[in-house]
Amino acid sequence: MYGKTVSDSISNHLNSLNNEQKTVLYELAVLQKNGFNADEFWLKHKHEFPKFSDQVRDELARQVFVNSQIVYSPPKNSAVQFWMKTQLLTNWMFYLSAFIAICALIALFKKYWSLLIEVVIKHLAPLFRFLFSPFLLTCELFVIAVVCVFYGCTISEFVMRTVIIHLGLFLLWSQSTAIFTGEYWVKKYIYEIENNFWGTDSWKTVKTICLPAIIVTLALVYVLYKLPADIFYNYEIVLSGIAAVYALPFWRSFEKYLYPVLLPYKNGYRTRSVNSLAGCTVVAIIVALILVFQWNPIFYNVITALISLLLLSLLMLSSKTNFRYYSFKNYYYLQVLTVIFFAGIFLYGFYLQLNEIIWFSLIGACLFIVLKYFEIISFFSNWKRGEAWAWKLLGLAGLLWLLGKGILYVSKILYAH
Repeated sequence: MYGKTVSDSISNHLNSLNNEQKTVLYELAVLQKNGFNADEFWLKHKHEFPKFSDQVRDELARQVFVNSQIVYSPPKNSAVQFWMKTQLLTNWMFYLSAFIAICALIALFKKYWSLLIEVVIKHLAPLFRFLFSPFLLTCELFVIAVVCVFYGCTISEFVMRTVIIHLGLFLLWSQSTAIFTGEYWVKKYIYEIENNFWGTDSWKTVKTICLPAIIVTLALVYVLYKLPADIFYNYEIVLSGIAAVYALPFWRSFEKYLYPVLLPYKNGYRTRSVNSLAGCTVVAIIVALILVFQWNPIFYNVITALISLLLLSLLMLSSKTNFRYYSFKNYYYLQVLTVIFFAGIFLYGFYLQLNEIIWFSLIGACLFIVLKYFEIISFFSNWKRGEAWAWKLLGLAGLLWLLGKGILYVSKILYAH
């Protein structure tokens, strides 16, 4: 369908083209837009077209590319297929290099920062005692963090952009925490965070946990606004947003009403961290349901991130180790809820054709089944001991084989749909 207004000459040419000719023009436009020299490609296919100028050819290719909605499968060994495979491979290499660089920078920061501060204060103290005092240096690092986030969004190179933005996010969190706690060494303000989360002073909890998380969340909102194509920031903003909301002190009072949704049976001692995780999971489920019922594509990436977080939370909550000292009623109840959750998100992803959610549900279900296999065995014997360990291992191999066959079967249904 060609909905845009074009000249009569171009329109006549478009109407005279067959599907094969339009496909060639589409490939030509792809090559041109990605910086390839398309002259050799055009010489190869020029005889398939009537004679017209290069200007008309380029306009035809542009109109086909802009106004066509197609499902494109490039021919085998074609230039377009080679470009697409090369781009896919290099994108994964960029993701891996960015992840490694982020981990390395954080590790180096943790390892050498205290030493650097000590050397500066010790050897350059009377001149830099004021400029590099812990408080002032923390403020300077906070400003550097803001610059990293704003400047990083303008960098076109993926790896450098990702490293600088994440360095800025890490500094925003660490230095804002240091400012609000009044402790300028990592070990000390980490202790303050752990101590204040369960503390009685509500203001300390807000300023040491909530405010830094809110600052990071706002920074991620800006990054997503500037770089909507970098979808992995949706996962990070969900984590920081949940941390900012759930660390608010009033949730400690509401926890006793929240966690019974997932842990309804009162039977024996249960660690407070399990109750908190259950309460946080309930809050995340409510937020996810609110976004789901908006039926707005703008929320799909955030919903996907929330679902991945909920999958991990339910896998941890449904673990047998959380219930080994008392009745297993909550354990059995959670297994049923987890299965219902997996089925629900699979149907939701299938209905809206959201591949990430479909694969998250399949992978999460496979992990759940494998973990339950180990747990069922542990009810009767120790996995590492006994003479039947080889049978248990063979059973695991058979289970993985069945799961693989199941995924292939589901994939065929999805592709057929």
